Amino acid sequence: MAEVTLSPQEVARYSRHLIMPEVGMDGQKKLKASSILLIGAGGLGSPLALYLAAAGVGRLGLVDFDVVDFSNLQRQVLHHTEDVGRPKLQSAKERIQSINPEVRVDLYETRLTSANAFDILRPYDIVIDGTDNFPTRYLVNDACVLLKKPNVYGSIFRFDGQASVFHPPAGPCYRCLYPEPPPPGEVPSCAEGGVLGILPGLVGCIQATEAVKLILGNGAPLIGRLLLYDALRMSFQEFKVRRNPRCPMCGDNPTIKQLIDYEQFCGVRGQETALAATSEEITVEELQQLARSGNNVFILDVRNPEEYQICRIPGSVLLPLPQLPQRFGELDKNKEMVVHCKSGMRSAKAIQFLKQQGFTKLKNLKGGILAWADKIDRTMAKY
Repeated sequence: MAEVTLSPQEVARYSRHLIMPEVGMDGQKKLKASSILLIGAGGLGSPLALYLAAAGVGRLGLVDFDVVDFSNLQRQVLHHTEDVGRPKLQSAKERIQSINPEVRVDLYETRLTSANAFDILRPYDIVIDGTDNFPTRYLVNDACVLLKKPNVYGSIFRFDGQASVFHPPAGPCYRCLYPEPPPPGEVPSCAEGGVLGILPGLVGCIQATEAVKLILGNGAPLIGRLLLYDALRMSFQEFKVRRNPRCPMCGDNPTIKQLIDYEQFCGVRGQETALAATSEEITVEELQQLARSGNNVFILDVRNPEEYQICRIPGSVLLPLPQLPQRFGELDKNKEMVVHCKSGMRSAKAIQFLKQQGFTKLKNLKGGILAWADKIDRTMAKY
């Protein structure tokens, strides 16, 4: 710690830390000497970046390749309205440095892959997973295990959050908790199911707290423990997670010794076009022409009622996908039917199910209602 010093301005900035015996001057120097990589600059990455920068972590790396969208602003407080359309990393760096110019910020404007993960993760002491998809979660876990780095995990969905710290051999890894990913499309993304805007703030702050505790070497980190948060009930639950001696990644005889193809391992979760390609498609322009010609086409909307309230294609009939197995008898097998959802994945699943029930006159609306809003009715609200 001899090479790390705090300037008088830094002493003033961190004074509320310095008077805490659990932190003190030595602890603050540890924070300044530390480096943390944030995977994602979105919902979880926002509170993580803000609070870790304010706390005085000396080096922050951010991995993201997305641009700021209006739909992000409800929860991604790292970005402002005027940032819409800009790369997230640009607005993130500006915000971090406006909070604490002493922090070094490294930007990796790329998708994290098996080819670049080691090079990106290697320089950092701690990796924090703020991603929203299973392939990247497994990739981050495996890279951290192989590089022997702690992985501070968090996830959010609707009103529910999870947090833990995976750090073999001190405790389990992500694969010990979730040995296999769910089937493709079984777990909806936040874009499909929604998320309470406040939720990532709380879960991200928990992750930031765990990272600071690891750096300071104080307290009891969430190693071997899974913290569950239910915002609706305002309740926390904690479960023990034990290291699995047969885990293929961190077990006694690991079989995974290098990074793999995680898209293939997870079944390319969330790739709407891959699912949609299994059924015959119709474009929004073709659907509009059919409607104008007086063709008696039946438009089936399999989104949720809340989505239907936001926007709808004129003449469409709502039958949410979860209700389809109980209510498909309400549909006429003799009618030409165009099925749609938000972007194409749920409607493809609906068509697969309806075909099993003997329906044959089915087409999937390519791009879903988002394509209709982009190409047919630009006044339609998008979400």
